Amino acid sequence: MQTKVLTAHVPLPLAQKVDELAGRLDRSRGWIVKQALAAWIEQEEERHQLTLEALADVDAGNAIDHQAVKAWAASLATDKPLPVPR
Repeated sequence: MQTKVLTAHVPLPLAQKVDELAGRLDRSRGWIVKQALAAWIEQEEERHQLTLEALADVDAGNAIDHQAVKAWAASLATDKPLPVPR
């Protein structure tokens, strides 16, 4: 697999944590950074996909009225909470 060197300035406390983790796991700094970057990118891609799905739901009319949600949330502190809005 081809690679590309990326450089980034990181705060010293973060760099120290990377060094500590690398030592604890007996891995290189580069391995730690690659794992962290891959996990972050995967999380962001999933978040983006979920956002697109949510926007498609809204466009399709699959949304709950804001006032209904507010009324339901306010009712949770009462003796007779409202049913979950649908």
